[in-house]
Order: sequence, then C-alpha cells, then structure tokens
Amino acid sequence: MGTGPLDAVVTAFVDDLTDALGVATAGLDDVDRGRFPQDVTAEAFNLSAAMIDADRRHTDEELEALLDTFADRPGGEHLAMATPSALRGGPLVEGRREWLAHDSELFSLLLDADVRHGTRLADRYYERCLDIAHVVASLDVLPAEDELAAIADLRARLLAGLRRRDPGRVHGATPPDSASPPGAGAGDRHGATTGASATADAEEAVAPTEPARPLEELLAELDELVGLDAVKRRVHLVADFLRVQQLRAERGLPRIETSHHLVFTGNPGTGKTTVARLLAQIYRTLGVVERGQLVEVDRAGLVAGYVGQTAPMVTGRFDAADGGMLFIDEAYTLARGGENDFGREAIDQIVKLMEDRRDRMVVVVAGYTAEMEDFLDANPGLRSRFPTVIEFPDYTTDELVLIARSLGERQRYELDDGAVARLREVLEAAPRGPGFGNARLVRNLFEDAVNRHASRIVRRGGEPSESDLTHLTAEDLASSVEELA
Repeated sequence: MGTGPLDAVVTAFVDDLTDALGVATAGLDDVDRGRFPQDVTAEAFNLSAAMIDADRRHTDEELEALLDTFADRPGGEHLAMATPSALRGGPLVEGRREWLAHDSELFSLLLDADVRHGTRLADRYYERCLDIAHVVASLDVLPAEDELAAIADLRARLLAGLRRRDPGRVHGATPPDSASPPGAGAGDRHGATTGASATADAEEAVAPTEPARPLEELLAELDELVGLDAVKRRVHLVADFLRVQQLRAERGLPRIETSHHLVFTGNPGTGKTTVARLLAQIYRTLGVVERGQLVEVDRAGLVAGYVGQTAPMVTGRFDAADGGMLFIDEAYTLARGGENDFGREAIDQIVKLMEDRRDRMVVVVAGYTAEMEDFLDANPGLRSRFPTVIEFPDYTTDELVLIARSLGERQRYELDDGAVARLREVLEAAPRGPGFGNARLVRNLFEDAVNRHASRIVRRGGEPSESDLTHLTAEDLASSVEELA
C-alpha cells in the first residue's frame, strides 16, 4: 500500500463504501460480498484517473500518486512495474474524464437502498468521493480551472441524486437579504451583524460558539438557493480552490497566495448578502478566517459628518469584522460627492486596513454593476485588491414565484392557482430596471398578501377552517407594485 495523501482518502473510500455495500445488500441472496473491496477499489481508481484527466495535463506528481495508491491493491497488479511515462497517454488515464459525465452505478445502488430502507448510505459516497477529487486537484501546485469545474460538476451530479432520494425535502429557501437590508436589525442565525449594530464595541462581535460547518454542507445549502446558477458555479470554484490549497498546506506543500476579497455586482434582492453569509462560513471552514462572522454596513455606517470622525468609524467596523467578513453594501456611494466628500476618506481608510489585516479578514463590496466600476476606480489600490467580481443576475419570473412559494411553505401559507397567476401578472408588469427589488419585492408582495388575507378572513366572520387560514387567493394579492406604496 502507498503512504501518500491520495492513498489515505482512497483507503477511507474503500473501507467506508465496502461497509455501505454490505449494509445495502443485507438480506439479499446470490450476492458475492467477497468482491466488494475489489469493486469499490475499481470505483476509486476510475474516479482518481478521471480527475487526473480532467485538465489533460497528467503531471508526474499525479501519475506517481496513482501508482503509489493502486499498484498494491486488488486489481492493480498491472500497475506494479509501470512508470508515469508509461501511463501518460495510455488508456488507463487518457480520456478517463468521460467517467465523470455519467452516473455511478455504485452511487445509484446506494441511493436505491436508501429509498428502500430509509438509510443514508449515499451520503457516504458523496463525502468520500469529493475527498478523492479534492486531493487529486491538490497534487498540482496550481489546480487548473478544468479540475475545479470537474469537482463542481461532480458535486452537482451527486447532489441531484440525493435530492431525488429526498423528494420531500424543501429546497430553494428565499434569500434572507431580501428581508434584511443593512441597518434593518442586529444579526441572524448565521452570525451576521448589520451596519446599525456594528457600532463602537467590537467586542460584541463575538466568535461563533458552534464548530465550523463542513464544506460540503455549506455548498449544498448554497445550491438549494433559488436560481443564481452562475453565482453558485463561481463560489464553488472559489471554495474548491481554497480547499485544495488547504490540503497542500496541511502537507507542507507550497500554496498559491491569492486575495480573498470580492466584488458582488447586481440589483437589490438578488441574494448577495445570503451568499456572503455562506462564504464567510466557507472561509472559516477552510481556515481563511478564524471566526466567520459577517458584519454588514453601508455608507451611513462608515462616513461621518465632521472632519476626523470617518476613519475611526471605518476602523470600528473593521474591528467588528476582524476574523470574519465585512460586507459593504452600495459601496459605490462612498465614491460620490466630490473630492471633499468624507466618503473618499472612508475609501482611503478601507484600503489601508485591508492591507494591514489582509491575513485576518475578508472584505466584500457590493452594488450596481456600472456604479461599482466607478468605485473601483476611486482609489489606485482598490482594483488590485478585488480581483474577483461575481455578477448576480435578476431573478426570472418563474424563480420569483418559486421564492414566493418557499416563503409560504415556511409560514404555512399556500398560494392557490389564482394567487400564483396574479403574482405572475404583477411581476411581469413591474419595470425590470435598477429599482426592481427581485426577492425583496416578492417578500413585500407576500407580506402584503398575508395582511390582506387576514383582513378578508376577519371581515367574513364565523369560524375559519384550517384551509381558510392557510390559503392565499388572487383576492389577497396586490394588483400592481404601485399598490404596495
């Protein structure tokens, strides 16, 4: 057996999945359980070779790890005398990336067993499979984007299978930021602190008491959000790159130093704060930051009205976010007002503190797409510190309806066909300019409908049934956005 990092995760894969196969086939006749270790080992080899082939580079480090891991395992006798040069270009590796494009029979078998017996065996495959994928990507000093994309695609395929197994599970939660713009309140279950609450006492931004959440759990939660497919893909690439660098650091290998600061662009209500909350936790899990709290702030929380007060205000917000993430919403407003505006002083202080605390915290700046270009040009040091821009598109009408339905599921309300039709009419008629509120607009429409529903039930009198109390009709929906004003 080998002794390298790939060998360790392959061993865990074989041991765990051999056991899972035994549980899945318990009680079945005519099953050759003696072949399970060899069959699972073949699965691990196929996955490892496919990941090595994902970027078509086939480096010596990758091929040596493959030989070191599988030459002494069942079925690996043909590898015993092989060399990296002999493997390169050969059928054992060349073209094997196609394996990733198809559902695994082993994974499907475990899914079927889970459905029959109420077990969670396929979860083991999901976790161990991604362990192997990340380790293979970590064998190169700089993982190729094709490798990271392959991991993201593999994860998506496996998660789709898990969702088919759990059809009753609610997916697509409404973005929390649709209800909580900066300054609206103090924090939430993710440990976020708003601009209004991140005041003088940085001590109040205490470290999370819960242990860091597993990376795959956080990415699965991200995937459950409605829409945002391109955003999810970018976040997956960022997270997988950081995981690979973490694995390299654990083995004393050189890692690529990159800036973790981000620019989020797009209209309001498109999930920017929600994704930032998850990213803050992902960064904590991967060791980029220590605590992972999110501090939300806007211009009002950074810019004072008098000379000498702005820099301390900015420092206070950085103190609150130390060890986590500072999310600056509508950051472009700091660049407006001319040379004498105190927003310029805030930008200068932000640049200074980002440099001073570059190893301790992450800054995300957000706002409209065109206006954020002006912000990045406001100081010579800004653009270089924000190398990654993630664009958040507007939601489609179908996605907004799904968000409304998920809001209803949470609060035990159901939109009937008439209510859905009315909601679609209102959303289609609303101007899709910069002022379009996306998920925030849907939340406003939903809350307005709940109020109208309550008035309708009270006016009708009598003893309402449970159906009366939980069903929203077209009568409860505003006929236009203007009716919400």
